[in-house]
Amino acid sequence: MGLRKLGHYSIRTTDLEASRTFYTEVLELKEGFRPPFNFPGIWLYRGGDEADFGVVHIIGIDANDPTGLLAYLGDKSPERLQGTGVVDHVAFLADGLAGMRKKLESRSIPFTERTVPSLGLHQVFILDPSGVTIELNYAHQEAMALGLA
Repeated sequence: MGLRKLGHYSIRTTDLEASRTFYTEVLELKEGFRPPFNFPGIWLYRGGDEADFGVVHIIGIDANDPTGLLAYLGDKSPERLQGTGVVDHVAFLADGLAGMRKKLESRSIPFTERTVPSLGLHQVFILDPSGVTIELNYAHQEAMALGLA
């Protein structure tokens, strides 16, 4: 018995709508089924497949009534709700580099890029609204076709 794959990652946020917009409009994840927990949130899926319980879980913090969240997941201090702490970044394999670069530029979302030829990857790094670093990995050929590598 061993690990099969990463199930999901979760983000706690005080701005649920900003996270919803980022993950659905920029990363094009789809909002889907979420159990009726006693705190706000959304579960995001890759495409229409809801079989694996989502890729990203956004946990909303209701400042007026945090009791449901506190009972279920416990407390986190406000200073721990920004960035990734000891986790450096979360990575996705992706395609459509040209379209993503245009989308990021049109929304004025800063990004950095680098190519790792030995892996055949072109990487794009962005921050989500909570300051979590997201790494998007594209085939090196996509970057070469755009004159980036």
